Amino acid sequence: MAHINLLPWREEAEKAKQTEFLSLLTMVALSAFAVVFLISQYFQMKIDGQNARNQFLKNEILILDARIAEIKTLNEKKSELEKRMSVIEQLQRSRNVGTQVLDELAKVVPNGIYLTKLQKTGNILQLIGKSESNNHLANMIREIELSDLFENAIPESIVADENNSKLLSDFSMRVRIKGIAEIPDANGGA
Repeated sequence: MAHINLLPWREEAEKAKQTEFLSLLTMVALSAFAVVFLISQYFQMKIDGQNARNQFLKNEILILDARIAEIKTLNEKKSELEKRMSVIEQLQRSRNVGTQVLDELAKVVPNGIYLTKLQKTGNILQLIGKSESNNHLANMIREIELSDLFENAIPESIVADENNSKLLSDFSMRVRIKGIAEIPDANGGA
């Protein structure tokens, strides 16, 4: 039988398989690298997009914080204006308080009571006078409490003068005028 040498053919087949394996391995490695690169690019785009949205939100938050600060200052100015308006309304209401007080005093002071001195400090009216009897004084206090303009009638003193032949007693009383707030003076307040 004849001898046929198959070794070179086997070596060539082995080399071809090896080069085919290496080329296949290279193709798989390149494909894997391309897939990893594409996935990493996809997620990097997602991260960049989220960072851009976050930056946009931060910028909008800064704008809103500035607007909130502006709103707070506007609210403070509004409250100051409301306070000033209320003071102006109080001044407007108390503009003709003097005539109202005298008119109301004429209604609440009964016969037998004689006022000698009136003194107004803020919304407190100090009444000083003479009374023929304590019953007249009690009637006057009741009338003051029923009045639309006065409240909190507080008698401070009732002193009987024994030297006087008319038997009049001196009295002092404080009355609060309704609807008049304490208004700060123009020199020291707002």
